[in-house]
Amino acid sequence: MLKHLLIENYALIKKLDIDFDKGFSVITGETGAGKSIMLGALSLILGSRADIQVLQDKASKCIIEGDFMIKSYKLEAFFKANDLDYEELTVLRREISPNGKSRAFVNDTPVNLTVLKELGDRLVNIHSQHAIVTLNDANFQLAVLDSYVGQEMEVDSYKSQFQNYRKLTNKLEQLIEKEQKSKSDQDYFQFQFDELEKANLNLNEQDELESALEIQTHAEEIKSVLTSASNSLEGEELNVIDSLTAIKVNLSKVTQYHPDLQSLADRIEANIIDLKDIGAELAGIDESVHFDPSEIEATQSRIDLIYHLEQKHHVKTVEELLKVKDDISEKLNEISSIENEIEQMRHNISTIFQELSQTANKISERRIGAIRDIEKKISEMLFQLGMPNARFEIRNEIQDKPGIDGYDRVKYFFNANKGSELNEVAKIASGGELSRLMLSIKSMVSSKKLLPTIIFDEIDNGVSGEIAARVGNILAEMAESMQLIVITHLPQIAGKGIHHYMVSKKTGETHTLSQIRRLSHEERVTEIAKMLSGDQLSEVAMENARILLS
Repeated sequence: MLKHLLIENYALIKKLDIDFDKGFSVITGETGAGKSIMLGALSLILGSRADIQVLQDKASKCIIEGDFMIKSYKLEAFFKANDLDYEELTVLRREISPNGKSRAFVNDTPVNLTVLKELGDRLVNIHSQHAIVTLNDANFQLAVLDSYVGQEMEVDSYKSQFQNYRKLTNKLEQLIEKEQKSKSDQDYFQFQFDELEKANLNLNEQDELESALEIQTHAEEIKSVLTSASNSLEGEELNVIDSLTAIKVNLSKVTQYHPDLQSLADRIEANIIDLKDIGAELAGIDESVHFDPSEIEATQSRIDLIYHLEQKHHVKTVEELLKVKDDISEKLNEISSIENEIEQMRHNISTIFQELSQTANKISERRIGAIRDIEKKISEMLFQLGMPNARFEIRNEIQDKPGIDGYDRVKYFFNANKGSELNEVAKIASGGELSRLMLSIKSMVSSKKLLPTIIFDEIDNGVSGEIAARVGNILAEMAESMQLIVITHLPQIAGKGIHHYMVSKKTGETHTLSQIRRLSHEERVTEIAKMLSGDQLSEVAMENARILLS
């Protein structure tokens, strides 16, 4: 429940610092004093969007802080899921700076508005004068049924499962579209792969072919040079090896006369051996080099094929061509696997849909089973609130297949006048009738489960006299199991509260400020007497106020 509220620099409020208790609290004050302004500030720490216009002093920041006792709300899992420190007395804080930037905190940990709103929805339920429109909202109408039968967790789980089902069906559609496109590309990819596969490329082939072609096209020139070199070494009458051999023989004859000549003779011998090896290699190369036009044509054709494939696939090397081939192979394998993936996904979707259908059936059965009971309780409550001829009906259209809300599409029908035709709630009811209908619904739901703190902003719209007293009795009964805060202008309701707060405004030289304070018993008597008779207090009004408070 809301334990404490701090508001600084918000609209007409310079600073408000007030405590709240459990049970039934009423807030009164003249029109325009700032009762609804306080609710606007409270809504900011519940996740509403901020507006820089709310700053009273444009040079200072606005601060709203609320302390909530959350021990009985079972929110530990929520705090853990959002990485927040769980405290039984949890503090929600919102700051709006003069430049329009807004920051939100839960127990001093910064949070985004989504988290703040999700937590706020679990702590406080604000029913303002404008919230009547929710009566005709399909989500609200179903939520009433689910709250009444106590299956909110099952419905949340179902919705999460349905969203997963929807994601899978969307993915299946994308896969089918991808498969159709892939099949149109498959022949093209297969042709490209077959072409590369048939080419039977080797990693270093291009360099080897280009080198071989150089040799083949210049074979005659190479052979001419090799022949000349071989002849110079040992083929002609006067050749290098014979000359060196003669030198070596002559040196050997005189080595005995000079010690250095033997080493020179040995070196010449070594050169002779090396040159003979060179000659042998030249002969071997000469043997391997030959001019063959058909071989040149075959080599050139192979190189042309490689160049063609490189140009076609926008690459420059055989290595890159092999990578292209691997990529195409992967695409072909992916196309082949899509069909299997689609089949598996269809099976999974079918299984999930069966589970969804079973869960939706159970949810629908509970809803349908509660409809007549809800209609009866609402009609009885409306009778108590001075609408003896009111008729309330819930109509349910069962859908062919389950959607996000299951099989059910409910609509609330209502008419307050005897013999008149039922019509959808928002199309036929007046403001006062809608207020009493909403009060009846929330009172009924509150009897089934512990709601968070409920705040009613003028739920008594359009009622007076004895009916107002009955509204007060219903509110007092609701407050026995929750914290209930009611903004009212009716003395019959104000008298039912356990705690009474009065909002007033004070006009100074430059500003008008709103204030709120908790009234003592005697101050309550005076305030309620004013609500009964106006500012001209009479002893009769004071006595009537005491009677209401008693």
